[in-house]
Amino acid sequence: MRLSKKFLESGTLNPSIPLQTPPADVFSYPEKVLQFGTGVLQRGLCDFYIDKANRAGIFKGRVVVVKSTSKGGADAFDEQDGLYTHSIKGIEDGVAKEENIINSSISRTITASKDWDAILACAKSEDMQIVLSNTTEVGISYVANDPIANGCPNSFPAKLLAFLHARFTHFQGSASSGMVIVPTELIINNGDKLKEIVLKLAADHGLSADFVAWLNNANHFCNSLVDRIVPGSPDAATNAEICAKLGYEDSLLIISEVYSLWAIQGGAKVKEVLSFAPADKGVIIAEDIEIYRELKLRLLNGTHTLLCGMSFLLGFRIVKDVMANGYLSKLIMNLMLSELALGIPYKMDFKVADRFGRSVLDRFRNPFINHKLIDITVQYTTKMRMRNVPLLVNYAKNFGKAPELFCMGFAAYLQFMHAVKEENGKYYGDSNGEAYPIQCDYAPYFYEAWKNFDLKKVLADKELWGEDLTKVPGFVEGVSKYI
Repeated sequence: MRLSKKFLESGTLNPSIPLQTPPADVFSYPEKVLQFGTGVLQRGLCDFYIDKANRAGIFKGRVVVVKSTSKGGADAFDEQDGLYTHSIKGIEDGVAKEENIINSSISRTITASKDWDAILACAKSEDMQIVLSNTTEVGISYVANDPIANGCPNSFPAKLLAFLHARFTHFQGSASSGMVIVPTELIINNGDKLKEIVLKLAADHGLSADFVAWLNNANHFCNSLVDRIVPGSPDAATNAEICAKLGYEDSLLIISEVYSLWAIQGGAKVKEVLSFAPADKGVIIAEDIEIYRELKLRLLNGTHTLLCGMSFLLGFRIVKDVMANGYLSKLIMNLMLSELALGIPYKMDFKVADRFGRSVLDRFRNPFINHKLIDITVQYTTKMRMRNVPLLVNYAKNFGKAPELFCMGFAAYLQFMHAVKEENGKYYGDSNGEAYPIQCDYAPYFYEAWKNFDLKKVLADKELWGEDLTKVPGFVEGVSKYI
């Protein structure tokens, strides 16, 4: 049988199966959240936290999900009454962990283009308090002349503006009708950016000064950072294997790692409205969330950037396989905790960085996640400049020298960027006779540079790095040893 409310009520679920099922009263909880996007990240992170809070009896609210595109439909959600299985697999504190949860946070799913009036009806609900979004980074963008008065707008910011204007009108601009709006798109200061676009659209449409004042004063647009690997819907074989163990079918099943983080910028009012937060330590609401962005960018992303080229050229293809190698695992740990953590350009307690770094190492070792090294090398140069160069410069400033393992990883990056052939505008390197794609905007630059390679010239290129890296004490010599 397929997972649904009727299936749960039928009593046919095997009680001996280790599975967290919905509490009986959850289906009567009011709709408090309007969520733009049906993607696996929101279901594996935001909706996970809300569901967990509902189980603890501290939020008691459900989610109306808006499917923003006209492609496909909401049939699977309708057929399963919004229920889906969340399979969590990974390593926590060095110990393997696995659990399965039937998430019951979603009350219904609406396709915006087909039933826009239902979304506007949500704007008139006194229970509604929160707007969430994950419409991809492209979703938070300004689209000029996007109409909001007649039917469903095209862009997400215009949809949000139309929703908020309908709410302002219905509640006559009362301060208590304001919303807490938390975008989770992976751009810096996503809340500020979304608010800026909504205000610009309000000006474009000539909306009243009273409405603009209500937007600014009664609503909270929160910057946020999300971090959890949710690889997407599992392949048919994996889905079938899990469902066979559970004893039912589920076309919405998702898999995620154990680790999760949702850092939200906000004060007392935001904490009051986002009352699901205390249910899990992964939700952090604070006035300053920059520390969490720095930790993720430098220790997780930065380490990935320095290990991927080196590991790939050594013959590895998957991150977890690299971590299974004793020598490389120790090298990567030392790179992260003894070099990168000491170069973070943000003042923090080293114990905080060390604790975060060790959780990242657990994530790298996760036997259930197949993270391809070649995928990490996409836009390799830009990643190296944005994630790692500030660490290099700050480390050298603090210690008067370049970090040794960083030099090794950087040299491997340069070797990886050594294109040996070009075909139809695409560039390829060679690893022990195997051609691999160099998916980087700077591939043409290095294709030419490697014809007569001059390390000092490359490192001194300010357009490439934002500054002259030959000025970093010992960096030229350090990199030279490994090329």
